[in-house]
Amino acid sequence: MSDFSVGREAVIRRILEGTGEASPSERRAAFENRGLSGSSGALADKVARHAWKVADEDIEAARASGMSEDRIFEIVVCAAVGQANRQYERALAALETASGRDRP
Repeated sequence: MSDFSVGREAVIRRILEGTGEASPSERRAAFENRGLSGSSGALADKVARHAWKVADEDIEAARASGMSEDRIFEIVVCAAVGQANRQYERALAALETASGRDRP
């Protein structure tokens, strides 16, 4: 396993299993972009699908729903890292398909 893979897995493990204000299940849902409702679900989905459109109003809506700054930050990080991980995995799969190799 490459140093990059080890580091990537460590980051994912830390954001999903480490201590935080958001529960591990809420962080996992944001990471996977499924299973969250309300303002946290809307924020996670927007970060994952349209990050460039996230605006102050989105953060304010999350804050108005009772989410703390720390919880908002954790949801945003999990959603962003989850989307980046999905894109990375798809890119690796495409490269392996194009090269005729199967992933281990």
